[in-house]
This record gives sequence, C-alpha cells and structure tokens, in this order.
Amino acid sequence: MNNDIYLDNSATTPVSEEVIEAMLPYWQVEYGNASSLHSFGRRAHIAMEESRARLAASLSASEREIIFTASASEANNLAIKGLAFSGINKYHIITSQIEHPSVGKVCQWLEKQGFTVTYLPVDQEGMVDPDELAATITDDTLLVTIMYGNNEIGTVQPISQIAEICREQGVIFHTDAVQAYGKIPLALENVDMLSATAHKLHGPKGVGMLYLRRGIKLSPLIHGGGHERGLRSGTENIAGIVGFAKAVEIAFAEMEVLRDRLEGFREQLIETITAIPKTKLNGQRKGSLPHITNISFMAIEGESLVMKLDEHGIATSTGSACSSPNLEPSHVLLAIGTPIVMAHGSLRISTGRRTTQEEIDRFLTILPQVVEELREISPFKINT
Repeated sequence: MNNDIYLDNSATTPVSEEVIEAMLPYWQVEYGNASSLHSFGRRAHIAMEESRARLAASLSASEREIIFTASASEANNLAIKGLAFSGINKYHIITSQIEHPSVGKVCQWLEKQGFTVTYLPVDQEGMVDPDELAATITDDTLLVTIMYGNNEIGTVQPISQIAEICREQGVIFHTDAVQAYGKIPLALENVDMLSATAHKLHGPKGVGMLYLRRGIKLSPLIHGGGHERGLRSGTENIAGIVGFAKAVEIAFAEMEVLRDRLEGFREQLIETITAIPKTKLNGQRKGSLPHITNISFMAIEGESLVMKLDEHGIATSTGSACSSPNLEPSHVLLAIGTPIVMAHGSLRISTGRRTTQEEIDRFLTILPQVVEELREISPFKINT
C-alpha cells in the first residue's frame, strides 16, 4: 500500500512534474554523450553547461567551480579525501560529532591512513562553539568540515563565523549543505567547498555536486576519461543534471514562501507533540531548518513508532535514512546529551513542498493515539 501522508522529505523527495518534463528529452531525443564531437554530443554538452551555469549562479560562483557527482556522499568523499591526498603536507582534520556518515566515516577512515581528526562536541541544541573550533586549529590543520544544517535534528550551524575563522587561519573549509541548500539562504563568503544533491529538492536521485572554490586542488577519486576537469571521470548524467538545475530553479524561486509555510508546520508540530507527556524536542526551537522536527518519546522504540504510523499510511523516520535500519541510538542524539532511553524513541518528521495543512492535522490526530497504544504495551512503564 502506498503511504497516504509522506513526512520523510529529509530522506528524499518526489520528483516534481516540472523537473520530469525538463529531463524527458535527454533520455530519448537528446541522448548524446557530452564528450562526443558530433551534434548529439554537442547538444548534450550545451545542456550540461547551461545547467552548470544555473547551479553556479545559485551559489554566486563561476561555472568552473561546479563539479558534478553521482551523489552528495560522493561530493563529500571527493572534498575530504581529494584534499587529504592532494599533496599538501598537513594531516589534521576538524569536524563535529554530528556529521552525516558520508563525512564522519570518511574521517574515521582517514585516521587509519595516518591522519589526526578532532571531533568537536556540540551543545544540547547541536551547535558547534566557534571559539572552541578556533582553539583547535593548529599549524598542521588541513581542513575543517562542518555541516550547514543537520539532517536529523535540523540545527543550523554558524557557518559564516566558522568560515571566517578558517579563512583567517589559512585553513580550507568544507560544508555539507545537503539539507540546507535550496531551503534557506546560505552565507557562503569564505566557504571553500560545498556539497549538495538534487533529490532533496524534488529533483532526481543519482546526481549531486561539489562547489570547489577556484585555486583549490584535489586528487580525483575516480580516474578515467578526465571528465569534470579531471576530478570526476565517467560519462555525465545529462538528464539528471538538467533535472537538478530545474529543481534548483524552482526551489530558489519558492524558497521564501515555502520556508514560511514549513516553519508554520514545524511550530504546530512542536507545540502539539511536546504537549504529550514525557516527550523532548531535539535541536533548536528557533533558527532551525524549517522542514525538520525531531522529537523523542519516553518508553517507546522509534522503530515501533515508525511502523505503527506506517500502518496508518503515514511515512516518517527515526533519523538519517542512510542508517535507519541500524538499531543503535542515533550518534547525533547522543552527542546532544539525549538519554539513551529517549534516543531510542526518536521520531523525525520532515515536511516538503507537497505537504498540506490537512496532512499535518491528520498526523497530529493519529500520533497521540499511536503513542498511547505503544506505551500501553511497552515494558518500560512511566508515570504520565
């Protein structure tokens, strides 16, 4: 059965009709390889470069600073590993304890290759302390990588301040902006590298990008025909790239209006759900990403809550879609000090372009009933 209400937009989003329409010709009509010299290839190349220019404009960047990848995870890997093995004789990396696995696990892998990594702690709202970051930088620091907005709890980091510190100290700064790009205005002055993807913005899966400030040299992860200025070999996904650009065009045009609507939904969700006894909001109440709400419930397993809601035709998640089958508590929730018993009972609700007021109202009618049912059968009894 298809879910009636989709509240897992942080995991992925449905591709919009406008995006599908823009992509269609590049599967059956304009299907050329952008590296080919004939007219089919030239037209594909023009479409790719026009899309690159549109994405660059969204970041106030130049076209040569946009590198297409197959995902944001690949973009994160290219940024971090590519810099680590670029020949700069520095071996210290700074990140946070709440990064996406495509950053955190890369850093853990680099530790096995001889690099030193500092994992900055965060406060109870998930915020990095810029002063602590500044104090951690040494002469051996190669890179600071801090995500823009957290994929589980929605916390938005002080990126402008962090980037300025890095620029003053002569350290390259990368941000994973997957959840923030196209959702909120970004402060990108002094940001050296940025990762984003199409499928969080009602674009297609299988295409992402890395913004790479001119002058920064990376070692490629994929060798081959020398595509993407030699940084990412492999025939480009022209249909996906065109769809990415169209999705970004729509997202930026609608950003202000959609942000206001989603912030209204978020406030309603927080106000209503935290009225249920023994619940806890995870992350910021104000200043968060507008589409992510994360709440923990005492004496309930998050997986059971997600499955029970699914029986009612409501799709939610317990956290990152990349690790949701993992029954370990969320590393993000543990980092912000959430007790383990509460961390196991977290629910991430993420709204999107298609979310309606009627869907939010229905969800908020069903959720308290589901919580009550699960608590009645829970072995962990609480006084409500």
